[in-house]
Amino acid sequence: MVGWDAVSWLLALFGFLLVRHEFALSERMWVIAAAYVAAAIGLQVVGGFATHLYLGRSKVGSFDEVTSLAQIVVANSVILGATFYIAAPLFSRGIAFVMPALAFLFMAAGRWVFRMARQQDRRRRTEHPGVPALIYGAGDAGHQLAGLVDSSGDSPYSIVGFIDDDPRLRFLRVNGYRVLGRGVDLVAAARAAHAEVVVLAISQASPQLIQDVSDRCTEAGLDLVVVPPLREMISGRIDLDELRAFNVADLLGRRPIETELSEIAGYVTGKVVLVTGAGGSIGSELARQVSQLGPSKLILLDRDESALHATKLSLDGDGLLDTDDTVLCDIRDQGALCAAFARLAPEVVFHAAALKHLPMLERFPEEGWKTNVLGTLNVLECAATNGVQHFVNISTDKAADATSVLGQTKRLAERLTAWYAGETGMSFLSVRFGNVLGSRGSVLDTFRAQIERGGPLTVTDPEVSRFFMTIPEACELVLQAAAIGHPGDVLVLDMGEPVRIIDVARRLIEESGKDIQISFSGLRDGEKLHEVLLSAEERSRHTAHPLITQVSVPHLSPADVLANRLDLDDLEVPMSHQGDSSRKRIR
Repeated sequence: MVGWDAVSWLLALFGFLLVRHEFALSERMWVIAAAYVAAAIGLQVVGGFATHLYLGRSKVGSFDEVTSLAQIVVANSVILGATFYIAAPLFSRGIAFVMPALAFLFMAAGRWVFRMARQQDRRRRTEHPGVPALIYGAGDAGHQLAGLVDSSGDSPYSIVGFIDDDPRLRFLRVNGYRVLGRGVDLVAAARAAHAEVVVLAISQASPQLIQDVSDRCTEAGLDLVVVPPLREMISGRIDLDELRAFNVADLLGRRPIETELSEIAGYVTGKVVLVTGAGGSIGSELARQVSQLGPSKLILLDRDESALHATKLSLDGDGLLDTDDTVLCDIRDQGALCAAFARLAPEVVFHAAALKHLPMLERFPEEGWKTNVLGTLNVLECAATNGVQHFVNISTDKAADATSVLGQTKRLAERLTAWYAGETGMSFLSVRFGNVLGSRGSVLDTFRAQIERGGPLTVTDPEVSRFFMTIPEACELVLQAAAIGHPGDVLVLDMGEPVRIIDVARRLIEESGKDIQISFSGLRDGEKLHEVLLSAEERSRHTAHPLITQVSVPHLSPADVLANRLDLDDLEVPMSHQGDSSRKRIR
């Protein structure tokens, strides 16, 4: 590079003198021009080593390297132009302005030729070319992917072309690879180019696009590989090792969740935090995320000792369970619960303990009442009487337009939380979201168990859909919601677009590689075809976070709950044993 840059200054000199003076210069002008070039070469070498340009600071031919090169050339031209203008009255100002530009062009051209030759040589020397791959997406992710494939000596893929839905890119070439068509041309382009794999290089693709591409690839016998969402990358950069097969989580969409850690840390750091239901899927993940925010003490409360042990083990590797930060207690037992609150003095409470299986609560509504209503009332009462400053009740989308025992009991819990917020003036609020993938007893676990047994997979209805979110996403937004919410709020998390359960089932069957049937059982008692996050009467309002909205619910005092709950017949229960499909509602 040093030699080429020196030659570039000589070529620039001869080019300038030929075009501008046709070599018809006086002897003194020749001396001045030669001195200028010699000085320029000297400054170029010194500047190049001083800025590490010649010591591997940037990849040869990269934008960073050419930018550094331009800065050195400009600096040289300013220094030399000023010096020679003062010291040599006959100095041609054209040399100071034109020659550096010509020299820079020669330097950059040499690097471009070097980079192209090296790239072509690498492609020729690849002993085991990868699987022919068609890249869907010619944007930033597609460009990064092409660069990685070209620079890798053992890439698993060999690019045969690109597909992009933007009509303005129809003549684009990415690292020499042509855009072969738009999304509708996917299958035809793949067959024409003999592609075996389609790589979806859109890091924020919608669930609908992912599912559509997956369906077409399946029909055409093509494998689908996806670029991970931005939140799974390091600094937004793609790595070939991060490319993976399309999975169920991709159906949820890939919106990056931005969390203001400073806001969250403000009400958690240095505080005593208690998590009820800490052995459950949501409670344990909340505990893990809270532990990273520096609470003075994190208390785990659950009635399941094995679940408590598992959560404690995942947090610090200590499974002794001999410290007061693990509490074995049932939230139905008000005396034991309030004794724990009085002894440990929590300042922040995340209430995740609940019964959540809809069909089971339809059969045993009194259990839902005891845990989801009376249990929540116990936690609220203990929190209020022991000075808890922040209380977050984990609710569900089934509380909106509730048609099930689960939904109605959680709705009552929201209203009780709002009442206590009004009475105490403290930040008592609820956070409502839909299903979480991977939680215990979720549809994902059910389907995988049925696949292991050889099927069939049972789906209630071909059109049934649900809102889904991963457990870490849900807990991250719960923490964020609690930071921006006001007393009595019900904060609703944006779950994205609803996903059809049958699409989840088909995706899991494809991942298993087994021939498994899907059977339809029909909607169960209290179950909706499509869930909603807000009821018809609720009006949402924006909050400071784009993925969180706020609604208000009517307050409900504990006295009203207990006075109207004198027997279990007031709870909504199927009347099938009486031959009547009518239902009674919780008052």
